[in-house]
Amino acid sequence: MIGVDIGGSKLAAGLVDDRLRIIKRLQRSMRGQDTAALLDTVAGAVAELVSTAPREVAAVGFGIPSLIDRRSAASLMAVNLPLKDVRFGALMSERLGLPVFVDNDGNLAALAEHRAGAGVGSDHMVLIGLGSGISSGLILGGELYRGAIGAGAELGHMVIDLNGPPCQGNCPNHGCFESLASGTALAREARAAAAAAPDTALGRALRDGRELDGPLVTELAYDGDRAARGVIELIGVRVGVAIANIVNIFNPQLVVVGGGVMGAGEMLLEPARAELARRALPPLCKLVRVEAAAFAHEAGMVGAAVLALDGLAAREVRL
Repeated sequence: MIGVDIGGSKLAAGLVDDRLRIIKRLQRSMRGQDTAALLDTVAGAVAELVSTAPREVAAVGFGIPSLIDRRSAASLMAVNLPLKDVRFGALMSERLGLPVFVDNDGNLAALAEHRAGAGVGSDHMVLIGLGSGISSGLILGGELYRGAIGAGAELGHMVIDLNGPPCQGNCPNHGCFESLASGTALAREARAAAAAAPDTALGRALRDGRELDGPLVTELAYDGDRAARGVIELIGVRVGVAIANIVNIFNPQLVVVGGGVMGAGEMLLEPARAELARRALPPLCKLVRVEAAAFAHEAGMVGAAVLALDGLAAREVRL
């Protein structure tokens, strides 16, 4: 199987075997592309993996950061990519000549963690993916919850600050979880913190013209820079606010946090758990665990392969 995770800034694709082991990986940048170029990039990445596979590829699963109409495998609208009213599944199947299965990227990350990662044994689980945006997925009663047509569980666009900043991309809202705790938000807060503390390592990095992205801020935080640690803690507190809302609404056993920002690990999760304990209803906050994703930033890729495996199995049952 091939699993493809398309994010707001990059694509990660992998050749995955039936035991969910990743045999080969590749990445592509998705920045600044129009719809046609994006589709070319995606198809080209998959074709490269197909050409190097040791045996015939049975199917391809795609996770995309978009509202999905499961009835047609179409992308209705993506916040951070030009994928509005695109017949994604049909177009990819035509180009690749393979069975194609499509779902939201957060749904697939949740599926991977529930099936073989941190969420094994948890019938009520929430996945939050902190990347350029924020993806999410819900496992309720042991099943992936998708909503009426497949476009549900967009927890990144839950408002956690009524007067917060505008959300990014095509989202019309402001004060969204995504606008305040994504990798994009982390970079914004890092620039502000660096400007306010020019004598810190983070401040010097800004002065030297370095890109204050998640990996750099995390590196400086691990090195003990107070400004960088403050940024990570701020993002962690905001994640905790969102998790408190999620816990009050869904009463999950487990909240799994993944995505690229989770390179910060416990530096982010500790303030998130503390904020959750302060804000969630007392019986519920004591019953939930908040843990890092087992598949880290590759959960979406693995989940896309699971989707393809499940899709083929369902077809065989119908036959």
